[in-house]
Amino acid sequence: MKFVVTNRRKWIVATGAALLLAATPSFALFGIGDIVFDPTSYASLVSQLTTLETQYNMLKNNIVHFSLKQQWQTTLHNLENVNVANMFGETAGMSIALNSNSPTASFTAWKTATVPVNSSATSYLQAQALGSARMSQLAMIETSDSISPDCLTAVGQYRGSRNENATPNSSLLSQQFDSTDATNSEVQQLNLLNASEAQNLSEAQSQGALHSCLASQMTVANMERRNAAVEDLNTAVFVQQQRAANDTSAASESSTWQTYLP
Repeated sequence: MKFVVTNRRKWIVATGAALLLAATPSFALFGIGDIVFDPTSYASLVSQLTTLETQYNMLKNNIVHFSLKQQWQTTLHNLENVNVANMFGETAGMSIALNSNSPTASFTAWKTATVPVNSSATSYLQAQALGSARMSQLAMIETSDSISPDCLTAVGQYRGSRNENATPNSSLLSQQFDSTDATNSEVQQLNLLNASEAQNLSEAQSQGALHSCLASQMTVANMERRNAAVEDLNTAVFVQQQRAANDTSAASESSTWQTYLP
């Protein structure tokens, strides 16, 4: 009899163990079958809540604004208009050329303010060979007459554009240093950064035109200095050749030296 009871207990224990092994992580609470606690689902919910909390804290930190931005603020200086003296009309259009984007005013002002080539120079220059001193001078004059009005326009364009951009630049600057919640969200700050980069690009392009103008003017200046140096060298060579071919003494003169250079 005792042996039978023992075997029955063993069978009950074995059956219970098998049922536990086959069961899911869910189990009933307080003996009530329809209230089930699932540890896997609970862990997933805790993980989701942790993620949401992290995202909330990140968003909260992103919208927190700086309250002491003014420590980075700089001052924007506007360019004043240039007023060129014009006593007798010799600089007519120069002030307009230097303060606005007007190619016509630049060309007129440069032509009025410079010495014109004599109208009779055409027949004289036709007899000159390419590479001669006079043709080189003409090339320098023509190059300068082409570059200089363009440079006047570039300067006027830069000055005019900078004055026109003063208001949007100041507006952007005030919003960048605004310490209220009106302009301090993450998207708003990114938009302000994009606007600032666009303004920097416009400024760089305008200054690039000025740099090209400076390089052009340096080219003309170098051309003038080179021509002057070559003329001095050629003169020295010519004088040496003439002195070797002609008697420079005052005695026994038989002819006049027409090509003499001191």
